[in-house]
Amino acid sequence: MGQIIEEINLQRQPAPSLFSSIYKHKMYGRAAWPNHYITSFSFLFSETDDLPNKVQIGSNYVMSNGGGAPSSTTHLLDFLEEPIPGVGTYDDFHTIDWVREKCKDRERHRKINSKKKESAWEFTKSLYDAWSGWLVVTLTGLASGALAGLIDIVADWMNDLKEGVCLSAMWFNHEQCCWTSNETTFAERDKCPQWKSWAELILGQAEGPGSYIMNYFMYIYWALSFAFLAVCLVKVFAPYACGSGIPEIKTILSGFIIRGYLGKWTLMIKTITLVLAVASGLSLGKEGPLVHVACCCGNIFSYLFPKYSKNEAKKREVLSAASAAGVSVAFGAPIGGVLFSLEEVSYYFPLKTLWRSFFAALVAAFVLRSINPFGNSRLVLFYVEYHTPWYLFELIPFILLGVFGGLWGAFFIRANIAWCRRRKSTRFGKYPVLEVIFVAAITAVVAFPNPYTRQNTSELIKELFTDCGPLESSQLCQYRSQMNGSKAFTDNPNRPAGPGVYAAMWQLCLALIFKIIMTIFTFGLKVPSGLFIPSMAIGAIAGRIVGIAVEQLAYYHHDWFLFKEWCEVGADCITPGLYAMVGAAACLGGVTRMTVSLVVIVFELTGGLEYIVPLMAAVMTSKWVGDAFGREGIYEAHIRLNGYPFLDAKEEFTHITLAREVMRPRRSDPPLAVLTQDDLTVEELQSTINETSYNGFPVIVSKESQRLVGFALRRDITIAIENARRKQEGIMLNSRVYFTQHAPTLPADSPRPLKLRSILDMSPFTVTDHTPMEIVVDIFRKMGLRQCLVTHNGRLLGIITKKDILRHMAQMANLDPESIMFN
Repeated sequence: MGQIIEEINLQRQPAPSLFSSIYKHKMYGRAAWPNHYITSFSFLFSETDDLPNKVQIGSNYVMSNGGGAPSSTTHLLDFLEEPIPGVGTYDDFHTIDWVREKCKDRERHRKINSKKKESAWEFTKSLYDAWSGWLVVTLTGLASGALAGLIDIVADWMNDLKEGVCLSAMWFNHEQCCWTSNETTFAERDKCPQWKSWAELILGQAEGPGSYIMNYFMYIYWALSFAFLAVCLVKVFAPYACGSGIPEIKTILSGFIIRGYLGKWTLMIKTITLVLAVASGLSLGKEGPLVHVACCCGNIFSYLFPKYSKNEAKKREVLSAASAAGVSVAFGAPIGGVLFSLEEVSYYFPLKTLWRSFFAALVAAFVLRSINPFGNSRLVLFYVEYHTPWYLFELIPFILLGVFGGLWGAFFIRANIAWCRRRKSTRFGKYPVLEVIFVAAITAVVAFPNPYTRQNTSELIKELFTDCGPLESSQLCQYRSQMNGSKAFTDNPNRPAGPGVYAAMWQLCLALIFKIIMTIFTFGLKVPSGLFIPSMAIGAIAGRIVGIAVEQLAYYHHDWFLFKEWCEVGADCITPGLYAMVGAAACLGGVTRMTVSLVVIVFELTGGLEYIVPLMAAVMTSKWVGDAFGREGIYEAHIRLNGYPFLDAKEEFTHITLAREVMRPRRSDPPLAVLTQDDLTVEELQSTINETSYNGFPVIVSKESQRLVGFALRRDITIAIENARRKQEGIMLNSRVYFTQHAPTLPADSPRPLKLRSILDMSPFTVTDHTPMEIVVDIFRKMGLRQCLVTHNGRLLGIITKKDILRHMAQMANLDPESIMFN
């Protein structure tokens, strides 16, 4: 508990020797790391987990997050006067080196500061560099808000197109078409002469079996047309535009490279097909894909600024801010968007990124509010106002809704993952177009007869959230009056349910079963598909049913102790809409395992600030119940299903193993592929690269000593050799390659040697073979490492990569270790 971490500052010589010095003492959490485990890196963990505050690397090169000067001006990688173009970049499906990227950014920042006093132009360039972060998040917020408003407007119009068309203005949806009509009634406010159903246009009649069948047929026709067009566009132009996008964005933010996933084509096709997929009536939402759309905007705009385009770690700060903007416009919840980015998707989230995420969410919300896509002068569609408080006894049904949300989340994750795994392993998954058409056809055929499944899911949630009042004509508000038995609404809060409410209850029960089944098979289709809205709809349906049941219980048994104590005669006691809101939060929490950000999103979404305690109780209960069946949420489950190299910071490593048990090579493996520092030729080096598929090679003094010099990446070696052949004369196959500071002594007739010291990482992270894997895993998580070398008494033994750790963790969990597919 009280042990001290001793920071060890290592300087590498051609034959490495360890010069240890006590630099600083720092407590780390509840336990300290024994200093004999850590032999060749210098690090310092702070309570803020801010990467630039924790790392000291190389030759007296100290990084700091503050404004202090570094202790030495020695460069990290001993760069040449002319840097080799392409060195330091990454291949597709590879992981970035967070430490190297942060060091590159610190070096760039130091150069700018040293030159800004030389001239007015250099000073202007330094100002541009300082403000480029705010500019890129501003552009991202503007684009995200504009695209979200466009998607909302077009999706509403196309969704109503399945039922009819507005003759006075083709671009109006159903609600907008009847705004200016003077012929609507209170009971049938959605009917006006300007809006014509397809039966009226084709058959000339609005009622009767023939019109019902015609409307039924046109509904299915448009649903299948939209779904077919969406899946074809995705398959032909942008395969990465399918799905939610959040699992891949979480993986990208952890440092993984997926070229094209956030590109221009993906953005354009995702925007178009998202509208089509939502309008097709499939059990999906647009909120998750909007995060992907916003991240595409952030990635595209980051290429306008060299500070972000040339540094993958800095680019991920922009993507974190973009994900906050995406949630901000998806739910109209700017604060919830920032918390979502912090809690759910971001891997590295310094304080600077927090401010910029807040600003991006603010700009995006402002743009969306200016567009006003819902026509209610609000950011969201679900805004409600409840006029009665909640009572203490209601915590019991709220907690029960939380239990339902946790059970639903656990069931959905297992069922959906099982179906997606079956899709991958069977021939059915080879025909994505047919699968989408099949699911869309079943959805349309079953959904049309039930008014609660026929309507847009967002409109359904709005109706379930809304409290009954004098202006509501919903079937859910058709209570009986005690005076004349009519179905009209009365101001008496203690009212029995009428036939309309009972009919709505049966329809809601059927809608609940339908939504549960179809959401399992829909999430994972090759169209843009979000999970937020379907999960909220399932919870809202369950919550409204529970709310009406409790309301009727309070009416018929008002003399019970609970109701007698809290419900006064003539006062509102139960608000069914509140139960729908709590149920929606509980089910979404059970699926995603979000807590803080989810509560904030829901109360921003609905304006129900007074009901934070019920929301917190339900969300926390759903998380506890869901965690009892499995700790990972749906996004982590899909990351594991796809084999992405994502090291989840929330997952605990509790197994007792040592580094030597996980490192490669194993006893049955061939020897570790290494490079010597000064006795290789270009031909031998190329042969080693061609015969292996490793991403990097340790550089040692000699095969006999096995003493470590550094680490060289495969891509950097290849680029350096090609560049040397192109720009330097005399580089031949038998040219000597050396990684030392000075060239070795060679015969006079030898060809020109090739110096590759500039691409050598002189301070690779190393641990001893007796280091517990719990510490190694923690190092990989905190530092964002790609690989770590294992030594014994200064001699190189092996290497541990991020992929090896993920394989080991899968093996310890009795899972297939070969499911980690990417490098």
